Amino acid sequence: MTTQATVAWLFPGQGSQKKGMGEPLFAAFPELVARADAILGYSIEELCVRDPERKLAHTEFCQPALYVVNALSHLHALASEPPPRFYAGHSLGEYNALLAAGCFEFEVGLRLVARRGQLMARASGGGMAAVLGLSADAVRGELLPSAGSTDLDIANINSPTQVVVSGDQEAIKRLVAHARDRKSVKVVPLMVSAAFHSRHMEQAASVFAEELARVVIRDPQVPVVSNCTGAPFAPGKLREVLAQQMRSGVRWWDSLVTLRRLGVDEARQLGPGRILSDLWEEARKVQVPPATSAPSVPAVARETPDRPDSAKLPATRRPPRLGAAFCDRHGVRLPYVAGSMYRGIASADLVVRMGRAGLLGFFGAGGLPLTEVEQAILRIRRDLGPDVPFGVNLLASPDRPELELGCVDLCLRHGVRFVEAAAFTQLSPALVEFRFRGAEIRGGRAHAPNQVLAKVSRREVASAFLSPPGEDLLLRLQTAGRLSAEEAAAARRLPVSTDVCVEADSGGHTDGGVALVLLPAMVKLRDQLASRDRLDEPARIGAAGGLGSPQAIAAAFVLGAEFVVTGSINQCTPEAGTSSAVKDLLAEVELHDTTYAPAGDMFELGARVQVIKRATLFPARANQLYQLYRTYDSLDVLPPRATAMVERFLGRSIDEVWTLSKQRLADRPDELARVSRSEKARMARVFKWYFSRSIESALAGDLGERINFQIHSGPAMGAFNAFVRGSALERWQERHVEVIADELMSRAEYSLSANM
Repeated sequence: MTTQATVAWLFPGQGSQKKGMGEPLFAAFPELVARADAILGYSIEELCVRDPERKLAHTEFCQPALYVVNALSHLHALASEPPPRFYAGHSLGEYNALLAAGCFEFEVGLRLVARRGQLMARASGGGMAAVLGLSADAVRGELLPSAGSTDLDIANINSPTQVVVSGDQEAIKRLVAHARDRKSVKVVPLMVSAAFHSRHMEQAASVFAEELARVVIRDPQVPVVSNCTGAPFAPGKLREVLAQQMRSGVRWWDSLVTLRRLGVDEARQLGPGRILSDLWEEARKVQVPPATSAPSVPAVARETPDRPDSAKLPATRRPPRLGAAFCDRHGVRLPYVAGSMYRGIASADLVVRMGRAGLLGFFGAGGLPLTEVEQAILRIRRDLGPDVPFGVNLLASPDRPELELGCVDLCLRHGVRFVEAAAFTQLSPALVEFRFRGAEIRGGRAHAPNQVLAKVSRREVASAFLSPPGEDLLLRLQTAGRLSAEEAAAARRLPVSTDVCVEADSGGHTDGGVALVLLPAMVKLRDQLASRDRLDEPARIGAAGGLGSPQAIAAAFVLGAEFVVTGSINQCTPEAGTSSAVKDLLAEVELHDTTYAPAGDMFELGARVQVIKRATLFPARANQLYQLYRTYDSLDVLPPRATAMVERFLGRSIDEVWTLSKQRLADRPDELARVSRSEKARMARVFKWYFSRSIESALAGDLGERINFQIHSGPAMGAFNAFVRGSALERWQERHVEVIADELMSRAEYSLSANM
């Protein structure tokens, strides 16, 4: 039996550039090259292949050029070879190693490298020289003092007898002159414009540290050996080490020795030249003890999907450890879902962004006219294409079943294969029809093309979704011609939901459940029902509510979740379909800035929603209205002070609101008749005007109505704000939904691997 070699890929840095580099690669990756051209403002292919103005010799052009060629070389290698176990890069090449390890996107790295090159190019006045034939200790302790050049710094330790020094030009000249009289050592001045990797880079490094703070950088998902420390990058230290790298020596030999200790058998250079491959061959001849432990990195490597509008570099092709069954079933790369949010807050932009990142998102169709829902579906399908999965919210409407049926018809007509069932207390015909339309028994097993993610918080509701539909409901659908006999037969062998999300205390409608109690109980219930009903494919159990930090997500998986659904935190993203005023407020929310208020859509029942209380009077005013509703039976018997207060909340007179309410109910004559007959119902209808007003003013960002904003959110928002404080994600403008997903999941995975 042959043991597979442990491989590392190495990326070269400045000094390896040459005219013609990367020539066969540019045509193979035209979209990536176009992205680079757009960022840099010039043709990267022209610079690398022809270099008509001889700019490759200049730092500010050389560094982005090498970065792009190294990146293309990595993509080319991945097309025909399995990914390596380790990465490393020499100085600039370290950015390609980090890119390959999933720390940032191609565009982010290119902007950083271009800025790095500009800053280093400005720090002119110094020089560098290669010292051949002496060790770093001998250079530092003997050669530099004897030459009177003690103000030079060790910039590179490439091998035991190849050292580069950096510093003032006069000190370099003294060293060169001194070395002429020594036969055992050779000093060669390098053609550079500044004293790189020395104290001369201090100011440039300080400025660059500010640049690093403004971008999203994740911990490596494949071990990367830092040439600044000679050891694998430690979690949470990447920005700090990259800023230090500009002014510190490159410990390349230590990096190679570390790779040897970690068990690397083969290492090869990607990118122009072969100097790193030659140095590796030298390192292979040295005997080194094995490492006592493997580097501490997340156990799961992120797989980067193909995107129609952006070329991202795949870091690896390993399947995810968490939620593998969920990912395989739905064709996504992480067991992470952006749930729907009412009135299009979970917008088409949000769903498209998730889909392009290889993640699942649901459009917030609840409360929107069917015409708007259809427009959103068409837009999402157009932007994602026919094969990328996405879903649409299906909101329970027991009083208006035509809304459910209309949404289901839209989804079936336009090939939407996934709905998120929310607020259901019992199964509806429309929901069951969607799930089992097109179902069949094939190869002795039942299959259904359509999938349902049901959000539940109660055992009896979960039981209905975890089981096949009842015979009465199937018979009704067959009689109405909505399901065929074959579809009904398949339905008897499958659960109504492919995925059941256990919703603990959360934003919006909530039963205030505790995840620690609910999740294990629901997992056990699923297993019992699957065994009882002999299901061909049991549902997967997920978690939602309170998921605003990596630790909370990690805990959900420990409790038995196979996927997670986030909601509140996605409101505070550029893609969310709410106002900037709301996002500004949400970005400041602390852990205890939420409270409970009556739910406008279930006002008479006393249902509650969790909302933001910071900078808004909505919770207090909503509770006052509900207390009036419980105390009095008619608007006509309200005390004068209460009437004045209500009209202040409504922003107009009670009579005006009642007139407008009747107009809104004109297309629902039965409901209008019911409300008109009952003084209590009329009171509720008028009071609910305030709830509609508070939602609409928040969505519109009407600052004059800010004190009335109704913003559904749970404590997860405050937890997330605390998690990202001090990072680039502190600003909501940087909180793109897929970035949040990657950041939370990668750190949750690391938390699990580190602590368990």
